[in-house]
Amino acid sequence: SLPHARAGEKKVEKNCVLLMDFGAHKDMYNCDITRTMFRGKVPEKLHRIYRIVAEAQRLALDAIRPGLAVRTLDKIARGYIKARGYGKEFGHSLGHGIGREVHEAPRISWKTPRVKLQEGMVFTVEPGIYLPGVGGVRIEDTVLVTKTGCEILTAAAPKEKH
Repeated sequence: SLPHARAGEKKVEKNCVLLMDFGAHKDMYNCDITRTMFRGKVPEKLHRIYRIVAEAQRLALDAIRPGLAVRTLDKIARGYIKARGYGKEFGHSLGHGIGREVHEAPRISWKTPRVKLQEGMVFTVEPGIYLPGVGGVRIEDTVLVTKTGCEILTAAAPKEKH
């Protein structure tokens, strides 16, 4: 249930949630992606929060367009999660700029004032819900803002159906 856990020697259990956060680096530029997978049997509650996170991300991705305030984008995903009773369990921003550094401006957050999306911006969209003692779900994609919306640069990586 830790959104930014550290790698360790713990063995993967038979029935568990695997939250895998990957990065890539090519020609001085970075990419960031997270996928959540279930191994074996996990509580139905985790399947439910997976569906909530996936829909929150879809709503945010569908809203991306030049001129949209980043705080509005965050509020779209956060509002959906909050309306389903998990607002306090989404404790980080919706995303961050990415390029030559893995974490760059702008922070895609309801706390980011006066920043609007512009064509050519690259950032992550990564809603999540983390339940201490139960597990967590995050789905993260890197996107490029286009004239009419966005291109999901990490679209080739499948998302599990839960």
